[in-house]
Amino acid sequence: MRESGMLVRAWRKRLRALRNVPPLAHIVWQSGPGVVTGGLACRVASALIPLAMLAVSKRILDAVQAHFGGHPLPPVFWYLVGAEAALAALGAFLGRLTGYFDSLLADRFTRFVSVKVMEHASRLDLASYEDPVFYDKLERARVQATDRVSMIQALGAALQQVVAAASLAAGVLWFSPWLLVLLVAAVVPAFLGESHFAFAGYEQNIRQTPVRRQLDYLRTLGASKESAKELKLFDLGGFLSAEYTRLSNGIYEQNVRLAGRRLRAGALLSLISTGGYYGAYAYVIYRTVTGDLTWGSLQFLAGAIAGASTNIQSIFSTLSSIADQSLFLTDLVEFLRVGPTIQSKPGALPAPRPIRDGFVFERVSFSYPGSGRRVLDRLNLQIGREERIALIGENGQGKTTIVKLLTRLYDPTEGRILLDGTDLREYHIEDLHREIGVIFQDFVRYEMTARQNIATGRMGASEAEIVEASRKSLADQVVGRLPDGLDQLLGRRFEGGLDLSGGEWQRMALARAYLRDAQILILDEPTASLDARSEYEVFQRFAELTQDKMALLISHRFSTVRMADRILVLEDGRIAEQGSHGSLLALGGRYASMFELQASSYR
Repeated sequence: MRESGMLVRAWRKRLRALRNVPPLAHIVWQSGPGVVTGGLACRVASALIPLAMLAVSKRILDAVQAHFGGHPLPPVFWYLVGAEAALAALGAFLGRLTGYFDSLLADRFTRFVSVKVMEHASRLDLASYEDPVFYDKLERARVQATDRVSMIQALGAALQQVVAAASLAAGVLWFSPWLLVLLVAAVVPAFLGESHFAFAGYEQNIRQTPVRRQLDYLRTLGASKESAKELKLFDLGGFLSAEYTRLSNGIYEQNVRLAGRRLRAGALLSLISTGGYYGAYAYVIYRTVTGDLTWGSLQFLAGAIAGASTNIQSIFSTLSSIADQSLFLTDLVEFLRVGPTIQSKPGALPAPRPIRDGFVFERVSFSYPGSGRRVLDRLNLQIGREERIALIGENGQGKTTIVKLLTRLYDPTEGRILLDGTDLREYHIEDLHREIGVIFQDFVRYEMTARQNIATGRMGASEAEIVEASRKSLADQVVGRLPDGLDQLLGRRFEGGLDLSGGEWQRMALARAYLRDAQILILDEPTASLDARSEYEVFQRFAELTQDKMALLISHRFSTVRMADRILVLEDGRIAEQGSHGSLLALGGRYASMFELQASSYR
């Protein structure tokens, strides 16, 4: 009873998954209407050719049989032979033309849906990327974006098989409806068996996704530049290989067990289908031997039965494959349906230009999704229009969280953030982002040209603006040493690329922030990878770069934060101390203690 209930639920799930087919068909149509139309036309024409050839062949054989009985060949006899050859040639041509359209559609679909996934992912909330369940779904959606080409071809093949089966079945139906019923009934058990194992394969794939992500991580960790030094020094190669082998062996054993069950059940059920076909075929031969049918009728019915049987089996098999793959499409379809919660309201306000008053945090609290811990706890904070603020504190005290809220990558759990007296949620979010230049500590190292690395700060910037941004960030010194200058490919991922040091990469990231030419400049550990001399040179220009701008600095280096107009010391999600460098030292509190601790290491 329990297994029966599980089977019913499995079938319901598979049927529900078929609802993914229309959205996929819509995406396919969007990717190339002309190519889709051409491919479908070729498939329909190809599906009708077998019936046409059987009809011509019947007339040829009947004429030959009559000729042996003493009748002359009809005048059109050799035209019929030529027509059959022409139909065969047309079928071969349409097959190649269908393959041509399929290859074009595969490329168009892969490109279209990959871009669609990338664009949709870029609009989702930052919180989504910190959810392991979402990450599993995103990983499957990425795979499905390029791995569902076979399903598209299966949809086209299903149409061709339905048209061919319907046309051939009409001939069988004309002779004997019961033969057609026998053929269909013989195929059903095999279809049910395939469907069952298709569902089992999907369920197993879902269970294996977390393990496969671990395998991908181990594969990357075991063969990447970033981890190579520690792997060699700590002799971790054997450990990683053994862990990968252990996990992959578990997946392999599960797949072997499922494949074995599928093989045994499929072999048994295929005997039923084969028996149904040969039962019908034997009946037609018997009717021909007794003189009830002509040779042409035997040829026509034998071909129609074989073709109908093959196509009916193919229809069930293809539909099973479509149902199977539609289950895998669930994650892609659901992923595309997920919308961001942090987005612009209808009629949102443009960001103020220029900013008049600045930001105000009013009793702002924040907890990351899935965590009950308050990173910020009823925080009150004001940041003036041209004020340079530094945030310091131990890790986990909310420094970067303030940046994420100010840039509206997150919304507060409680309280509100005002910009020029208006709630941040009232502004158009993309317009707000255009007024913010930011470099995070974990900035991206774009393995593109140096020019593109800088230009990502503001796409469409002129050459002169890119050069000026590199000068401000001292990245021009890096570019000057590159063989191809701004056209030099950076990173080792692609041939001809040249890797940079951590400090050199950071200068490129700083150039992106300066290129933005925004009213708000946010630097999260802006000099973390720079040596002392480079750090000094960067902050010699700090006043120039932040002139008429609001600046927010996060740093553990007191040589950096002392240049701020006001320093905020965060502790337990609140402001423990604030003031200038001198006033905080005079206070003798938390800041003075931290400063003294860091200064002592240089004595």
